[in-house]
Amino acid sequence: MRSFVTSVAIGVAFTSFLALPAAAQDAAPPLFDFQVDPEASPHPEDQPPMVIPPPDEEATDAPEAFGGAPTAESEATDEPDGRVADETPAEKRDRLFAELRKEPSDSKARRIASGIERLWRKSGSATVDLLMLRAAEAMAEQKNAAAFDVLDQALVLEPSYAEAWNRRATLNFTTGAWGKSLADIEQTLAREPRHWGALMGLAMILERTGRKDKALETYLRVLAVYPALKSAQDAAGRLSEELVGPAI
Repeated sequence: MRSFVTSVAIGVAFTSFLALPAAAQDAAPPLFDFQVDPEASPHPEDQPPMVIPPPDEEATDAPEAFGGAPTAESEATDEPDGRVADETPAEKRDRLFAELRKEPSDSKARRIASGIERLWRKSGSATVDLLMLRAAEAMAEQKNAAAFDVLDQALVLEPSYAEAWNRRATLNFTTGAWGKSLADIEQTLAREPRHWGALMGLAMILERTGRKDKALETYLRVLAVYPALKSAQDAAGRLSEELVGPAI
């Protein structure tokens, strides 16, 4: 897992997700035509703590699927070329997504993606941003209860903030609560349908629950947003061969 911002004190006993307004929990119609038991988790022998290996591949750090948390290096990265003066955050995000869709180079695409991720991490609230940093440190230290508490509080304060939903989806995924992760992925995508990290998490859950055709569709959705993302390319190619056979 990527290193996270360090030395941030964890606050005590935050409000739970049950305190979220009903409108926030029901903000969007269901995206999925299936359900996973909210308490369901893979067998212990199939899932080492904090790591869910994709089939036929080396173990992958699960939070990478959902998008990395901030690091000093990622926050210091120069902005992608083509900056436009007086852009609003939404306009800048749309421009970067347009550049990402057209960029074939892996290294250049990662630079553009980092710019989008920095925009995603800006909630507009200094309090929520601080809570997200606390959650990142707690997750890095595998203090899952503390991380859940902090993320729940961030969502109470800013239920429209897609990245808080995505971060909790990540935490539920890494702790094996796939049903809860799906619910948080749904909320993330309702607010940012182009969130390739949340889509990757969804595809991984679909694949692990035997819905490989839906998983392939979801990996292709990722590639429609981020064509140069190698993990999605590899997964889509592998599933395509498995489902329809190798290309002649």
